[in-house]
Amino acid sequence: DAMDSLVKGRTVLVIAHRLSTVKSADTVAVISNGEVVESGTHDELLIKNGIYTALVRRQLQSPNTDFSSSI
Repeated sequence: DAMDSLVKGRTVLVIAHRLSTVKSADTVAVISNGEVVESGTHDELLIKNGIYTALVRRQLQSPNTDFSSSI
C-alpha cells in the first residue's frame, strides 16, 4: 500500500473519519471534547467495546467499509 511505504519508520499523526485509514496504526487515540478518551491498537479498542467500537459498527452499516472481518 502506498500509504504504508510513505510512513514506514516515521512518526505520523493521522486524523481520519474513515476508520480503515487507522486500522493498521500502532496506536489509535479516540478524542472526545478535546480529551483522549481511549487509546490502543484497533483490536484492543474493539475489545474495550467503547466509543471506537461504536464508530466501527456505525461505519459497518455503510456500504463502503472494509471492517467486516474485524468484528
